[in-house]
Amino acid sequence: MCGIVGLFLKDKSLEPELGMMLSDMLVTMTDRGPDSAGIAIYGNDEKSSGKITIQSDNPDKNFKNLDKEISTITGTPVSLKIKSTHAVLDVETSSIPAVRKALKEVRPSVRIMSAGDTIEIYKEVGLPKDVAARFDVSKMSGTHGIGHTRMATESAVTTMGAHPFSTGNDQCLVHNGSLSNHNSLRRKLRREGVHIETENDTEVGAAYLTYKMQQGSTLGEALESSLDDLDGFFTFLVGTKDGFGVVRDPIACKPAVMAETDQYVAFGSEYRALVNLPGIEEARVWEPEPATVYFWTH
Repeated sequence: MCGIVGLFLKDKSLEPELGMMLSDMLVTMTDRGPDSAGIAIYGNDEKSSGKITIQSDNPDKNFKNLDKEISTITGTPVSLKIKSTHAVLDVETSSIPAVRKALKEVRPSVRIMSAGDTIEIYKEVGLPKDVAARFDVSKMSGTHGIGHTRMATESAVTTMGAHPFSTGNDQCLVHNGSLSNHNSLRRKLRREGVHIETENDTEVGAAYLTYKMQQGSTLGEALESSLDDLDGFFTFLVGTKDGFGVVRDPIACKPAVMAETDQYVAFGSEYRALVNLPGIEEARVWEPEPATVYFWTH
């Protein structure tokens, strides 16, 4: 099962409503994935030069004075904004590698959800409505975002098993389906130095795209390559700093629907995820073709 939603805004006047619209879409997909949920928001705060989203099962202990400790170690300004079990570290983009290294030293149990210029990822175990409420997703603004509701079939119900997965700066992926060659591909990518934390096949898909782009491919080219290199059935929705892309495997057995207006591009596993969007009655609505890459950028 699992449910995927995504929203790419063309109309800047809708940016303050991104979180509200995306969380409504996410909650609508609850019966496709009641175990856990996650959402990636690409913010529109031009003042922020870099950020790292982190998670802890013991936030009261692990987040206390964390910004001061990391700032002391790295010699760079760090500020901390806590949201329930997650927190966002605001840092200079150039300092992200040093801050990641310092995090491992001072708080090895803290997990990194995402890093980059604009991306924030929030994900936890629980019903989508509870996850969205925990992090006040409806109050978030931004240019685009993607979300996922999970029904665990291949691994345990855990925070780290929830989607989205982020394996590169400002890049993330959600997935509906199953990859049959993820174990061999995981070993290959790790030999190439790609960091993969979990046994979830979706993280392997995200890491594969990151690796291909590190080798010089555009996201579109990496998605095209995935049709040859990834075995199984899948619908991928990929977020980047400037937009998002969609691709389905050649069989395309997993449901997907898209809608486009002058104001936005929207994606949902089912049409009912889109019905409350403004102007949906006039939207061009279609099912993404198998083995076809779709991509939109600002």
